[in-house]
Amino acid sequence: MKKNNLFILIISGLFLFLSNEVTAQDSDFSKHTEEGIASYYHDKFTGRSTASGAKYDPKKLTAAHPKHPFGTVLKVTNLKTGESVNVTVNDRGPWVKGRVVDISRVAAEKIGLIRAGLLKVRVEVISFP
Repeated sequence: MKKNNLFILIISGLFLFLSNEVTAQDSDFSKHTEEGIASYYHDKFTGRSTASGAKYDPKKLTAAHPKHPFGTVLKVTNLKTGESVNVTVNDRGPWVKGRVVDISRVAAEKIGLIRAGLLKVRVEVISFP
């Protein structure tokens, strides 16, 4: 009986330790900054389901990112003008080499992406879900 209790205590302590390590790593947002090309969703995707299950709405500040969890808030900055917008990840992609994020139409308008078509950007994590 004492061996079982000791085993449970050790395992519980290990899980507690590991969960704190993951939280500490995730809160270091500076490790989650990247630069590359941004594109935006075409209007033909309006109303279609995203990978998270939400319907794409061009009037919402949303984005597709290949790795960040759904609900992550990203700051996308136009490297030429300094204009930026915060978007929430609700889809996966882009799947084109060199592209780091796809953003909604309204987000693209805010940083000058509509005029440019493609844009060199910095993507920074603001918060994780």
